[in-house]
Amino acid sequence: MQFEVWAPQADNVTLRCDGVVRALARDPEREGWWRGEADARDGSRYGFALDGGPVLPDPRSRRQPDGPDGQSAVVDHDRFAWRAAWDGRPLPGAVLYELHVGTYTREGTFDAAAGRLEHLAALGVTHVELMPVCPFPGRHGWGYEGVSLWAVHEPYGGPEALKRFVDRAHSLGLGVVLDVVHNHLGPSGNHLPRFGPYFTDTHHTPWGAAVNLDAPGSDEVRTYLVESALAWLRDYRIDGLRLDAVHALADTRAYPFLEELAAAVDALSADTGRPLFLIAESDRNDPRDVTPRADGGHGLHAQWNDDFHHALHTALTGEAQGYYADFARAPLAAVAKTLSGGFFHDGTYSSFRGRRHGRPLDRTRIAGHRLLGYSQTHDQIGNRARGDRLAALVSPGLLACAATLTLTAPFTPMLFMGEEWAAGTPWQFFTDHTDAELARAVREGRRREFTAHGWAEADVPDPQDPATRDRSCLDWSEPQREPHARVLAWYRRLLALRHAQPDLTDPDLADTKVVFDEDRRWLAFRRGDVLVAVNLAGEPAAIALGVPHARVLAAWEPVGAPGADGVLHLPGESAVVLLQP
Repeated sequence: MQFEVWAPQADNVTLRCDGVVRALARDPEREGWWRGEADARDGSRYGFALDGGPVLPDPRSRRQPDGPDGQSAVVDHDRFAWRAAWDGRPLPGAVLYELHVGTYTREGTFDAAAGRLEHLAALGVTHVELMPVCPFPGRHGWGYEGVSLWAVHEPYGGPEALKRFVDRAHSLGLGVVLDVVHNHLGPSGNHLPRFGPYFTDTHHTPWGAAVNLDAPGSDEVRTYLVESALAWLRDYRIDGLRLDAVHALADTRAYPFLEELAAAVDALSADTGRPLFLIAESDRNDPRDVTPRADGGHGLHAQWNDDFHHALHTALTGEAQGYYADFARAPLAAVAKTLSGGFFHDGTYSSFRGRRHGRPLDRTRIAGHRLLGYSQTHDQIGNRARGDRLAALVSPGLLACAATLTLTAPFTPMLFMGEEWAAGTPWQFFTDHTDAELARAVREGRRREFTAHGWAEADVPDPQDPATRDRSCLDWSEPQREPHARVLAWYRRLLALRHAQPDLTDPDLADTKVVFDEDRRWLAFRRGDVLVAVNLAGEPAAIALGVPHARVLAAWEPVGAPGADGVLHLPGESAVVLLQP
């Protein structure tokens, strides 16, 4: 078997495979690369030693059976027998469901999560978006401190279990999206700096030195990231990738890394005949991220739209701290602006940033499905001090309004696991760091951050306490009880309507017409022949829709169709979807 490693700063490199040590030779055709042959098979343990140093895991390791600091293991991807025939599912028309493997079930494994996928197929989502699954120290964590960007966290079940999960999802008609982190690695278990200039002090990030995308040696680093992304799509038959915090990718080169990655994914899609896509998390509000490369953009296929979340959250809860402040001044106006224009901050002043932020989105060129809309995400829940979900903050009626706006908006909707039944469990920040000093720093930093904003220290859960993770696991008995069962039925009804009514997946942002009353707290919008209205106030609202005798398709509370005067009488904290005759 051929082994190779990029180690441009080393004078000699040895391979240790199944206890046998062999010297590697320089690759005459690729500067900085070393290669050599060794007897190996699926499961063989190996690592590389640089200049007589300790044996280190392979930067391109496909498996880390003993965690990030252990030896790597060979993975023969051809051994797995795929069962599901799968041609893929495209992003337009999709509904995503964000899922954390470690807390979706109490067991916290791929196999246990796969056993719950029928629930998602019946719900009406089209794609499962897995939070990061690369190896990280310990057993439990969010996954954003992973290393070994080609490998799978062993406590979740490792490579074979991920393939079983994907195969089961595909057999049920569900696509799979994977969250990948390119903006930082580790810090614990990160051995890449010993091999080469994977990081650079040219730029600094919240995690320290930046991943090297533009300094000397960056060609190989960019190839490392691109090839790891393609490996997920190819070897695991993943359908799309969510790119974490692309605004933290420091890159000054004329050919942006994001554009290079998007071009490579599109090429693989053409080769495989499967629709493959990239979804960015970005707080830049820069339409260039999702503008096609032919039109001068980066060519990513979609991005998260936090502006819609922030506007909706302030309208529902009244919260106005931090980045919510600008949205909270007139929250329904903010919701209306995002529904019809995509971004709220499109060059407007952001008090949170102390400057203008964003850029206008051309609704004639960018389709609505390129923005993801959501009322809850792992970040927006887990980065609250107590990890309290929206269900802990507002009534079931307001949850129904949030679901209605999310699932009928012109965006690609995304749900966070458990929201579909108003889960009563929190989703808190938890870690399992094996480095005692790092564990202490994270614990103290978390408490310091929230006590500075008025929280009592005792109210901030200890991330290292196993009970913090345990509290965050979904309770699968809840969907059979009220009020959870009623909320779940509402989500199912809305998703069925989204799939049945073509107007609800029409990508034309400009076709969304919105009216609202900030003081009376109602909002209504129209998409083709479908009309949607929500009343966030506690008292009934009379809404002049101007459409007489529209047919009620779904209503949270009993409501009559508008009469000849076109006025809709909507109960308080309620929502309705209508169809124009």
